[in-house]
Amino acid sequence: MADEENEEEVAETPTEEANGETQDSKAKPKSFMPNVAPPKLPEGDGKVDFDDLHRKRQEKDMAELTSLIESHFVQRKKDEDELISLVNRIEKRRTERAEQQRIRAEQEKERQARLAEEKERREQDEQRRKHDDDAKKKKALTTMTHTYGGIQQKQEGKKGAKKQTEREKKKKILADRRKALIIDHLNEDKLKEKANELWQWMMELEAEKFDLSEKLKKQKYDINQLLARVQDHQSAKGRGKAKAVRR
Repeated sequence: MADEENEEEVAETPTEEANGETQDSKAKPKSFMPNVAPPKLPEGDGKVDFDDLHRKRQEKDMAELTSLIESHFVQRKKDEDELISLVNRIEKRRTERAEQQRIRAEQEKERQARLAEEKERREQDEQRRKHDDDAKKKKALTTMTHTYGGIQQKQEGKKGAKKQTEREKKKKILADRRKALIIDHLNEDKLKEKANELWQWMMELEAEKFDLSEKLKKQKYDINQLLARVQDHQSAKGRGKAKAVRR
């Protein structure tokens, strides 16, 4: 009796497992598993075929694995389609951006060309204005030269005589200052002393030259001021004589 009860419990257990697995397979929304036949149970007091149960279990596992693989490939195909769509959108955006950059570059080039034209036109106007001013100054200078020609000739005559005197004076000063340089008999130490002496002498001459240049500038300025006063005085005197003659 105990053996028969055990066999009935063993027979009922595989049946419940098979029924539970069938319900689980029906609960899935999408399944690629083929319909698996439930295991055959022996009729009456026969024993359970465990080999058949094991085979059915393997078939079920294989069906689930096949379903997972097919789901994986379906999802992979979907991901690939999304990736292709994303790549297309990126490429389209890159093309649009390149077109925008090209348009901006052309606009910037046109703006630079306009600025260059405006700059060239301003420079031409400035050169034309400068040329007109130079022409006016030259004309005024020519008029002044004709007006004060006699005075300038007298001044040039005096200046020529003065230059001759200054030239002779300069020659005399150079002759006095120019010394013969005899260094053939000097040794190294004497040569160094002579070089230092000449260097000091040259520095003194440069300082004296600077002082004389400044003095000459001041004298030229004073002379120009005096000449301007003389010319103004003579012009005023000439205008007074002209008025007297008219009267």
